[in-house]
Amino acid sequence: MVGSERLTELEALSKKVADAISEHGFIRLISHNDADGLSAAGIMCNALNRQQILFHATIVSQFDLSTVEMIEKTSQEAVILCDMGSGQAELASKIRNAIIIDHHKPTGKLEQVHFNPHLVGIDGSSEMCASCGAYMVARQMGDNTDLAGLAIAGAMGDKQPMEGANRFILDEAVQKKVVTVRKGLKAGDGTIEELLEYGTDPYLDITGDREKIRSFVDALDIKGRIKDLTEEQLIRLTSVLVLKLAKQGSISAINSLIGDIYTLNREVVSNIFDLINILNACGKEDKHGLGIAVCMRDASVLDEAQATAREHQRTLINVLKKAEKEVKSKPNIRFLILDDASGTGIVAGTMTRYLYPDKPFITLNEVEDKIKVSARGTRKLVTAGLDLAAAMREASAQVGGSGGGHDIASGATIPRGTAMKFIDLVDSIVEKQLRGKHDEDKREADLQK
Repeated sequence: MVGSERLTELEALSKKVADAISEHGFIRLISHNDADGLSAAGIMCNALNRQQILFHATIVSQFDLSTVEMIEKTSQEAVILCDMGSGQAELASKIRNAIIIDHHKPTGKLEQVHFNPHLVGIDGSSEMCASCGAYMVARQMGDNTDLAGLAIAGAMGDKQPMEGANRFILDEAVQKKVVTVRKGLKAGDGTIEELLEYGTDPYLDITGDREKIRSFVDALDIKGRIKDLTEEQLIRLTSVLVLKLAKQGSISAINSLIGDIYTLNREVVSNIFDLINILNACGKEDKHGLGIAVCMRDASVLDEAQATAREHQRTLINVLKKAEKEVKSKPNIRFLILDDASGTGIVAGTMTRYLYPDKPFITLNEVEDKIKVSARGTRKLVTAGLDLAAAMREASAQVGGSGGGHDIASGATIPRGTAMKFIDLVDSIVEKQLRGKHDEDKREADLQK
């Protein structure tokens, strides 16, 4: 739990940002296109709407010079940047009247109004995401505690534990009956067949293969929707899934299979895993308005949103199956080069979590005249010294690109034709990070002898 002193500082920072927003009658809102970014945008859209502040929301895949140029071409009184800006101070400084709500580690001096947990000593990579930051600001703009479910969905979408400041929000949500918590299998509300055919958590050897799934379910002799299974059926299903994960070496993923399930009592999609899948799909499939509509509780769009999520998941699984055969390895990283593929961040995350947890995983996706990079690690690797934000920032700058993010999950954009030079640079940087931490630990151990 976050300490009372830091919580007081966080709330003071939230109020400062909320007061700055409330001074304006029109807001240009820019946010990231993943579940956290869309949740953050949804929270702010609800809060602005309730305060009768006009807004124009735009979702982008990255914050770069083209984003700044887009903003400059539109007339605006103020601009809110959600889930971006802190790690790109030079770019963010170009935007007049910018208000930043972010959780990435700040890398430069910003004069703008700026909410970031790092500013009060809270780790934004593990204890507070952008949507949770947006929620803290929204709390100061009126009675918006009913939006806590969206904040928690954003945190889980960013693979953050419910600890630190995130825990404060969860406890408040439970107290206000916005969220209900129970133990169970961390999965959507579909049938077992649907979980295995369209889901990537867990990612198994039978994922996406209808015939293998049918044989698996027949042998298991359990039918129906996950939420309707008896305790005995759930234990049996979970035991078999654990054995499959163990067999493929996904030991670290086993602990994330069972745990707290959050039911979002105020949202039109109450299962948190289904909501995360919908938001990720809407973001990656350029159906941003659809994702915002779901966050603003428009039940009329649910059928389209669910169909979008299912089609996106099917495409993603096809990419993953193909990618498994094309993974390449360097001494300190694994990598994969794709061509205009979908969901590269999820590809990198799935590879790291379920197949290759021993090294950071880098996915490069060639799109038109640029290469988009997603990098993922594990908490164990971060503890050993890994900082993917620094690695992406340093390596991309050396090949004429830009990058940043979190120590455990980061990204970059680099020019086409620089892929292998970039990979070599990242491999070298990661080696230095891990070796440096090892040497530091050894020195400390020697001093204690």
